Amino acid sequence: MAKSKAISRYNRRVIVLSLIYAATLFFAVYCFKHQLLSGPVAWIAGILPALPIIGILVAIGRYLTEETDEYLRDMMVRQALIATGFALSISTAWGFLENFGLVPHVYAYYAIILWFAGLGLGACVNKVQATRGEP
Repeated sequence: MAKSKAISRYNRRVIVLSLIYAATLFFAVYCFKHQLLSGPVAWIAGILPALPIIGILVAIGRYLTEETDEYLRDMMVRQALIATGFALSISTAWGFLENFGLVPHVYAYYAIILWFAGLGLGACVNKVQATRGEP
C-alpha cells in the first residue's frame, strides 16, 4: 500500500496507543493478581486496557476522514468491512454454540481480537486483489 500523510499519522497513533495498551494491561494484571485494588479504583483499573483499544478504533475512523486518496481509503474500508464480518460471524456462531452448551464461555473482549485478526485478513485480501490488478 502506498504511503500518505494520513497513513503516517494513523501509524503513529496506533503505535502510541498500542504502547499505552501494553502498559495499562500490565498494570491492571499486576494489580489484580496481587489484589492491590478494590472498589471504584478497581473498576477504573479494569477498564484502563480497553481505552487504548477504543482509541485505535477512533484512529481508524480519523484515518478514513483524513485520507485524501480515494483508493487508499477504499482499501481501509474494505479491510474494516472484512474485519467486521469476520468478527461478527465467528462471535455469532460461537454465541449460539455456547448458548446450547456445546463450547465453553469466551470473554467478550475476544471480539476485538477477532476483529483485529479480520483486519489482517482484509489486508491480505487487499494485497491479493492488488497483485491481480483488481480494484
